[in-house]
Formats: sequence, structure tokens, C-alpha cells
Amino acid sequence: MLRAQMDTQVSNETLRKGRLPEILKAMVEQLQPEAAYFGPSEGGRACTFVFDMQDSSTLPVIAEPLFQELGAKIEIQPVMTRDDLEKGLAALQ
Repeated sequence: MLRAQMDTQVSNETLRKGRLPEILKAMVEQLQPEAAYFGPSEGGRACTFVFDMQDSSTLPVIAEPLFQELGAKIEIQPVMTRDDLEKGLAALQ
């Protein structure tokens, strides 16, 4: 799961230039998320994507547009589906 909090000043300028929708659309197309949420967080713009990252080497390709174009602070956290959890718990036995 990826959470990004966009810098307000940077994302305002990106929005004025008409690039914000393009950047977010490209993120959705690249990640093919199971879910994507957009809204305010800590007083600014934010987005959350739930997606399947098969290889951690894709992290720079995912993160850099958010850093460079939106001045975002990001957090990437591993999460599981219910099926993944059940499989993991079964492996403990």
C-alpha cells in the first residue's frame, strides 16, 4: 500500500499547469491498484493506492514522480489480503 501526501504549494502549481490529473492517471495506469483513494490528509492533498508490488526494485520508478513532480512525502507499507493472511498463518503450523 502506498500513501502519498503532496506538498500543497508544489501540487497547487502542478494543478495550475494541468499536470496533476495526468500524474495521478499515470500512477493508476502504472500500478493497476486494487483500490485508489484521493482526499485530504493532514491539511493537504493525499492519495492511497493498494497494489501488488512484485519486485521492490520498482520502488524508484513508483516513488520518483511523486517526489519530483508533487513534492510528496510517501509511505509504502506491506499489506495482505484475507487470503494472504490465511496462507501465512497456515504456514506457521
